[in-house]
Amino acid sequence: MKSRKPAAKTQRKKTSQKLPRETRNKINERQKEITELSEEAGDKEPVYFYNTLKRKKELFKPIKKGRVGIYSCGPTVYNYAHIGNLRTYIFNDILKRILLFNGYEVKHVMNITDIDDKIIKKISEEGVSLQELTHKYEKRLFENLAELNIIMPDIKPRATEHIHEMAELIKKLLQKGYAYKTDDGIYYAVSKFKKYGRLSNLKLKNLKQTARVQSDTYEKEQANDFALWKFWQERDGDISWKTDLGRGRPGWHIECSAMSMRYLGNHFDIHTGAIDLIFPHHENEIAQSEAATGKKFVNYWLHAGFLKVAEGKMSKSLGNIITLDEIKENGFKPLDYRYLCLTTHYRSELAFTLENLQNAKNSCQNMKNRVHEIKRNLDVTGIRSQNVQEYRQKFLALINDDLDMPKALALMHTLLKDDNLKNSEKYSLILDFDKVFGLQLDKEEKTAAIPEEIKKLAADREKARTAGMWQVADSLREKINSLGFSVDDTSNGPEIRKI
Repeated sequence: MKSRKPAAKTQRKKTSQKLPRETRNKINERQKEITELSEEAGDKEPVYFYNTLKRKKELFKPIKKGRVGIYSCGPTVYNYAHIGNLRTYIFNDILKRILLFNGYEVKHVMNITDIDDKIIKKISEEGVSLQELTHKYEKRLFENLAELNIIMPDIKPRATEHIHEMAELIKKLLQKGYAYKTDDGIYYAVSKFKKYGRLSNLKLKNLKQTARVQSDTYEKEQANDFALWKFWQERDGDISWKTDLGRGRPGWHIECSAMSMRYLGNHFDIHTGAIDLIFPHHENEIAQSEAATGKKFVNYWLHAGFLKVAEGKMSKSLGNIITLDEIKENGFKPLDYRYLCLTTHYRSELAFTLENLQNAKNSCQNMKNRVHEIKRNLDVTGIRSQNVQEYRQKFLALINDDLDMPKALALMHTLLKDDNLKNSEKYSLILDFDKVFGLQLDKEEKTAAIPEEIKKLAADREKARTAGMWQVADSLREKINSLGFSVDDTSNGPEIRKI
């Protein structure tokens, strides 16, 4: 009787050969990537980002071991930031926090656009100076970021303070034949850059061709030669700079190339922004930067999705903006909005309604109440249990998978309900995870003065509970809630909080 062992070996060999060559190549490529990352990152866990440039999720490999350079497109300071803008800045913050959580040293640059067509128009309308207008809105933006517990960028360069860098970059483009002069300014010749459209996945030959455009923005189907430098015109008033290029001011796109390379070098790791900046702004950044240096500009491009309201995309130009102050006027806290942003993946559209915000507020408050209860009932523990390590590993895997905050939040809620962990173990994990969430879960809020009426209702409710009169107790709780307070049953008795 023949042995079956050789047949089994033959069968295994045949099975492996059935894999298509393309699949085998992909497997080998992925294994090579992971090996390279392990060698470069040492003890760091793999981090994956969706790279708009490649239109796929990729393993993150920093240019310099253990260090990351990030450039984020910042505000144009001619009006108050709306919550759609702020969603993008929260996304930037989560990205930075995740990299820091993974042990990277992060250098984060976010520009301030304090000169462009919109700003000049607003100055004329309000009859104020450039600095008066821009510094007013810049200051309020930074106050908004602080209220949202966003870690401030390390460097916040203003466009008007980097005119020299822009002029030098434009001179290089002129020398290399990528730019040309006209009567009204200096323009970038899009047709000269053969890779144009790579980021936005647009074919240059399929785009509508126009001679040039002086405006800082243009239609999505146009591939215009865009303004690098605008010669002074009477409508600009006294807003101009004297350079070797001639008296004038920069176009919008050139500032981000000049300032990012000034602080991060000609080639850096990550560039972020809202999805509507992919074309033309980021496409133009790549064209002018790579044409000037001959090097790859950025390795990873990350873009945040829109925030949508009933009317569609939120935009200053559409006049449907909602500010953080308006949210506060409706009885919400800035961190309620931050929590709402964490419930939707950064690349997906976020539907904003007051109902959604209220749900986020309730969930965030319930989470904080549970954290404070855990903190008040800490126990002593020794060596970390296996469950603690499993939670850490799961959390790291989720946040490192293209910033999957919705799943990370779900894991946090599971943790808070897990009776297999001691409170001291939970509390340690909570503090760790909140380094990424940024919800200030451990922060004790100022206790609001509790009116005597509320205290009496709470006391009556406790008596009803003790007597087993559950319907009466529930009715009293609802009445307390209707008056703007909540009552929580804890091991130390009922606790009253201002909602």
